[in-house]
Parts: sequence; C-alpha cells; structure tokens
Amino acid sequence: MTTGLPNTKNKLDTRQAALLTLHAELETCRRCPKMYGPAVHSESVLSPVMLIGQAPGTREIEQLKPFCWTAGKTLFNWFAPLGLDETAFRARILMSAVCRCFPGKNPKGGDRVPDRDEVACCERWWRGELELLRPRLLLPVGKLAIAQLMPVPRLNDVIGRQWTYRSPEGWEADVIPLPHPSGASTWFKMEPGRTLLAQALDLIAVHPAWRAVLDAEPDQAARA
Repeated sequence: MTTGLPNTKNKLDTRQAALLTLHAELETCRRCPKMYGPAVHSESVLSPVMLIGQAPGTREIEQLKPFCWTAGKTLFNWFAPLGLDETAFRARILMSAVCRCFPGKNPKGGDRVPDRDEVACCERWWRGELELLRPRLLLPVGKLAIAQLMPVPRLNDVIGRQWTYRSPEGWEADVIPLPHPSGASTWFKMEPGRTLLAQALDLIAVHPAWRAVLDAEPDQAARA
C-alpha cells in the first residue's frame, strides 16, 4: 500500500525550487528606468496564504525586506492578535507586491504611485508567485493591490467582506482585502474604516487557510 507522501514531497520540492528561481530572476530585474532597486521579495516560502502589498519604500530596498518600517509595524500589529507575530508571519506567509522596486518620491509629498506601465511590467513576478503557490487565501493590502484582483471603487465597498478570485487558469481563492497601514492614511483610524478593518481581521482569523498556517509547521502549511 502506498501513502503518496513521497510524491507530495517531490511536488513541494519542485515548487520550492521554482519559487527560488523566480526570486533569483527578480533580483536581476532592471526593466523600469524610473524605479529604484534592488527589487524586494520576502522569504521564498510556500503557504496557503499570500499577502500582496503595493511597492517597497526606501527602508525596504535598504533592508531587502517587505514592510520593514513604520507601515510594517502597524501591519504586524494587526496580525499578532490573530496568532502570528512578525517573525512567524515572515517565516510562514509569502509577502508579494504589485511592484518590487521603490517608485521614488512624489513632489507633492509621500511616495510616487507606480504608473500603469510599471505595474504591467512587474505583474509577472506576483503572478508567478501566485501560480506557484495557488493559495487558498489572498490578502491584498492597499487600493493598488486590491485593484489587481477585483474592482475597487472605494475601500468602504470592499473591506470587511470576503470575495472570490478566479485565476486565468481556472482555480479559485478567497480574497480578504485590507487597507494600507501607512502612517499617512487615516482611513483605518476613523469610521467606518475602523469597524471594516476589524471585520476583515475577524474573517482572516477564522479562515481555514489561516488556521492551517497557525496549526502547521512552516513546511507543512503548504500541504494543508
């Protein structure tokens, strides 16, 4: 009688190798002349949950870690009560982004929003991660990230609810959008944003994919 476990392990090893290769290629990307590198990616971890941010800031390209500064502190404070502190989150969940290099500063203040060509140019990286993981739960953070998966007329219209993403290949995942945790944003600090954020976090806490990440070792979570 065969258990199928060796075959499962081989599939995981193949996906892990492909993800490492994808990230190695990402590190060499210099396609966008107005972007400041190097490109940033998280640990090459297989997980049933995938977070998609917007773009790194200056600290992220210095430390080569997504969400490593002020916005990250807020983000990880959201997840800590759900069972994952920053260290555990980074070890267990792949953190992607719409664009992987720093867009530069906006003359009017804050970081520049990547333009349409830059978003399109960088799409292959997060879509490559998405196809390798085929996660059961997607967490887009911020309006630019949410817009890659679904229409988003206003944050009030999408946050606090669970949605369905259907990939071009035909597989599906649940989507629970989150606001961007930037210190410049007031949306999640005021109503209705505060209540809608709490509702979104409650949905994440009970989602089977999140529970699988909590209950399994990092290398086992991708099998759940």
